[in-house]
Amino acid sequence: MAKISKVVKNEKRKKTVAKYAAKRKALKKIINNPNSTPEEVDDAVMKLQKLPRDASPIRVVNRCSQTGRPRGYIRKFGISRIALRELALQGQIPGVVKSSW
Repeated sequence: MAKISKVVKNEKRKKTVAKYAAKRKALKKIINNPNSTPEEVDDAVMKLQKLPRDASPIRVVNRCSQTGRPRGYIRKFGISRIALRELALQGQIPGVVKSSW
């Protein structure tokens, strides 16, 4: 089980990303627009840098929904490899069976 503080901090990051998503998108649009003047681009870059660091979506970590584990995360199921194995062995995940050969 991951530290509760790490899980809470990641949830806070998700809220910050959602809060600043529209503003970041607008600034990125100005920066990437080839018709923008260099002054507009510089101004947009400065405003983008002034935003909180946690407003960037890259800072959000995929964590297991059951244990909060950051490593071994499987996107399809939204859980870590360890939790996936335990649930699969219990028969909780439909269509997933233990392989043997």
